[in-house]
Amino acid sequence: MAKKKQKRTQNQTPMKMEKEAITIGDQLNETLMKQLKGKQKELKEQEEQKKEMELERKRKEQREREKNKSFEELLSESSLSWKDFK
Repeated sequence: MAKKKQKRTQNQTPMKMEKEAITIGDQLNETLMKQLKGKQKELKEQEEQKKEMELERKRKEQREREKNKSFEELLSESSLSWKDFK
């Protein structure tokens, strides 16, 4: 009995391996794959654009904060010491 089970599993493994070797790309037609890859590229570009816009927005906010600082804030951030010029 054990030998029969081993033979069955040995016979089934090549079929399973064959089924696993078939990819989604093999199953879909070529035009659909091109459309999907184009959409993927478009989504990546949109994501990069969003990141770039977010960075630009943060830079602009930083410039606005720097621009609107009070004299006290600028003085406290300065590394100069009035004692050096006394």
